[in-house]
Amino acid sequence: MLMPKRVKFRKQFRGRMKGRAHRGAQVSFGEYGLQALEPCWMTSRQIESARRVIVRQTRRHGKYWIRVFPDKPVTKKPAETRMGKGKGAVDHWVAVIKPGRVLFEISGLDAEASRQLLVQASHKLPIKTQVVARYDLAGGSERA
Repeated sequence: MLMPKRVKFRKQFRGRMKGRAHRGAQVSFGEYGLQALEPCWMTSRQIESARRVIVRQTRRHGKYWIRVFPDKPVTKKPAETRMGKGKGAVDHWVAVIKPGRVLFEISGLDAEASRQLLVQASHKLPIKTQVVARYDLAGGSERA
């Protein structure tokens, strides 16, 4: 699963997820992309699950890019622990997703196969997404 090799600070504040994504909102590498429509914390397990769907379906014919990386630590206190005694240990890692962010990109497959593959990958994710093509990001596009 994805996680940083090392970080400057072990634990982070929760932060806020307001606004839309400005960075990573365009299909840059492939022909088709999966774009987030809602904000969320996407765990490394969810990213890995969607990645596996894409890898199995491309079958060495296409190329894919993962455009998000889980670099935010989420802490959790052990079960049956009293309040206080500081912040818990790092439990898992998440990527902060804002609406408009392109999560995955693929190329090397025809249009219908690409759309179906990205829709299947979207079923593994906790948010609503839409499939976008490199050329139609300015206009409307099909929702997944």
